[in-house]
Amino acid sequence: MIQPIHELAYALFGLSFASVAAVFDVRSHRIPNLLTLPAVVFGLLFHLTLGGWRQLMSSALAGLLCFVIFFLFYFAGGMGAGDVKLMAAMGCLVGLSTVGWLLIMTSLAGGVMAVGLALYRGRLSSTFGNVASLMVHHGHAGLMPHPELNLSNTETLRLPYALAIAGGSALSLGLLIARGVRP
Repeated sequence: MIQPIHELAYALFGLSFASVAAVFDVRSHRIPNLLTLPAVVFGLLFHLTLGGWRQLMSSALAGLLCFVIFFLFYFAGGMGAGDVKLMAAMGCLVGLSTVGWLLIMTSLAGGVMAVGLALYRGRLSSTFGNVASLMVHHGHAGLMPHPELNLSNTETLRLPYALAIAGGSALSLGLLIARGVRP
């Protein structure tokens, strides 16, 4: 069983790291490997130090789970590799006990931010049409990228997804606190 203080520490470090990554992503549209790789190592070692081998394995499994899920979006042409590596690092930082909420809250934050971006750019209607096209395409072609609606198309709206990951991390931390996890 994870001690509540450790769970809170994992989530706080995750939020701190995601916030730094979000700044990089907004400014340069990149998340450097020099940021994600040390975060993976730190997350693994932090879990090992506070919780022993069991927590190290939990951290590694959470990182792998996040990597696999986000890699599917990358493979389908909807996400950059930096986002995949960032989410893998986040999994290693927060661990298995929090990663489910992190994934859910990140998805919700990303959806809200995407709708906000589409509204701001006056492209909400076309965005919903594009989502429908993507659903039909992936229903027929599986994970193959859409021929037009993918990251290689410079006309598509782009959301620095590290912002959504930071938002999801903040929401996950809020849920921990709401559950009564305190130092």
